[in-house]
Amino acid sequence: MPVTGDVKAVDASQPGDSQVQVYAVAPRDGATPNEVVDGFLESMTSDDSDFRTTRKYLTQEASNGWNPSALTTVLAKAPNRSDRPVHESDRSTTEVSYTLSGEKVATVDEQSAYQPLAPTDYSRTLHLVRQKGPDGKEWRIDIVPDGLVLGQSDFKRLYRSVNKFYFATGRSEAESTLVADPVYIRNRTDPVTGMDTVTQAVRSLLRGPTDWLRPVVTSRFPAGTGLRKDVTSLTPDDRNVLKVPLNKKADGAGQRSCRMMASQVLFTLRDLTSARVEQVELQRSDGSPLCVLGSDQAEEYAPDGSSGGSESQYFVDAKRHVQRIPGSTKGSGEPEPVAGPFGTGAARLSAVGVARDEQLAAALSEHGDALYVASVTADGQLPPPAVTSRAGSSKDRLTAPSWDGRGDLWVADRDPDRPRLLRLAGGAGKPQEVTVPSLDGSRIEALRLSSDGVRIALLLTSEGHTTLKIGRIERQGPQDKQRVSVVDLRQAAPQLADVTAMSWSGGSRLVVVGKEQGGVQQVRYVQADGSTPSSGVLPGVNQVLAIAAADDEQLPLMADTQGDGIVKLLPGDNWQTVLKEGSALVYPG
Repeated sequence: MPVTGDVKAVDASQPGDSQVQVYAVAPRDGATPNEVVDGFLESMTSDDSDFRTTRKYLTQEASNGWNPSALTTVLAKAPNRSDRPVHESDRSTTEVSYTLSGEKVATVDEQSAYQPLAPTDYSRTLHLVRQKGPDGKEWRIDIVPDGLVLGQSDFKRLYRSVNKFYFATGRSEAESTLVADPVYIRNRTDPVTGMDTVTQAVRSLLRGPTDWLRPVVTSRFPAGTGLRKDVTSLTPDDRNVLKVPLNKKADGAGQRSCRMMASQVLFTLRDLTSARVEQVELQRSDGSPLCVLGSDQAEEYAPDGSSGGSESQYFVDAKRHVQRIPGSTKGSGEPEPVAGPFGTGAARLSAVGVARDEQLAAALSEHGDALYVASVTADGQLPPPAVTSRAGSSKDRLTAPSWDGRGDLWVADRDPDRPRLLRLAGGAGKPQEVTVPSLDGSRIEALRLSSDGVRIALLLTSEGHTTLKIGRIERQGPQDKQRVSVVDLRQAAPQLADVTAMSWSGGSRLVVVGKEQGGVQQVRYVQADGSTPSSGVLPGVNQVLAIAAADDEQLPLMADTQGDGIVKLLPGDNWQTVLKEGSALVYPG
């Protein structure tokens, strides 16, 4: 304990250690309205079981009607309340109202889905009445909005981001791959359900995907499947086997479906428990085993890229040819020209995108007016352009290409007279125009496809600012006549006024380069749902032009800089120069 220095009041909503726990305190006898409101707001930041203590600040009727799970509103700072002093000597006053205000930055809905918002004013009213209590008259809140209101620091202390996993639709069972669906659940124990973190994650998984992702994914759990009644704790045993008791809805599931269900559980819990879950046993409603699946067997359904994708990197050298840095977890292999026309041909190139199986690549011509597709494993001649742009200026022509996990190639033409988002199925054939209904006049500056093929990250320019948005890729019709659209664009980095570069870095995370309003350039991680992980800010590096990350988080982050060439960042290290000459470095995809 310190014995010198100033004594300072501590606000429960100040940033601090995530392990700090706030305990709710019931209102004291004769508490003033100010104390009742302040106590209520502070007790909302606790892990109070079923908010029993929090409800003591409410009238009985308000307590019965208050639903704390309805919506969590996240403010930039803890909510402010208007100051309405009421003195005990003023016996004639029987009711008083307070206004809660702040800057709203996000919400978490009943599905636990995070929704970032452009900072907006928040204002809600609490109404208090003086009612009869055991020891005379007491102030209690009788009108209260549903849900919780938390400052950002309290939210980060109380909640954690978890990826639950569902299967991408429109793919054969042999090609089934899992897609990450990020949600926020309570750290430790959920006050309302009494469930620990693991049980909350499994419960959320069983309830199905969030509304935004639902149109493009499916769960193998039969509709209505839930945990057996009264299950509040799921803990792996000493062999790291997790037993999950299910209700009757899952009793009739076949072995193939059950194994796919178990893989959803395994991947959802992969980063959640301190001891890695090595095996999942799903149980019928009578407790008998439905199926057992080990973590190594679940790799059959692994999210694209999560089970050890390529460690190679590709870039454009000083002679405008494509070179490859062979697989190395440190990004320090010796560069070598790729096979085929991109490695030694006469064409001068400006950007490259390599298919995830590393058989084909797409490269832009030096001035960005033509896109070529060719093998990078076999010799051959430069083919005719697969896509061309008629724009007069190079900055209005084609973007760098990107490949999704289904083997399709994507590129955007920024021609002001004919802007288009194009997809080449399998990297071949006639380019298909992809509709983006919610662009609202914005221009696509850059794009990157997620490895699962159901999401696309877009840099969009509008009114002088470039922002990052994530769109959902919807496919309709048979493979040979498929209609594809990008819908429901949502902000992924609302805190940045301008984003200049981005790359996917795992199933639901991106690394971005950008600036806050009036700030300097920074490199940081963001979640696909628009939230920012607590360890999001990365070491600074000067004048980043492009950024590249792999799905495997152990591989180095690579950046193309204006002064230092291509640099890399390994976990826990500082930026180091890899190549003084070279540009447009990418990982496959």
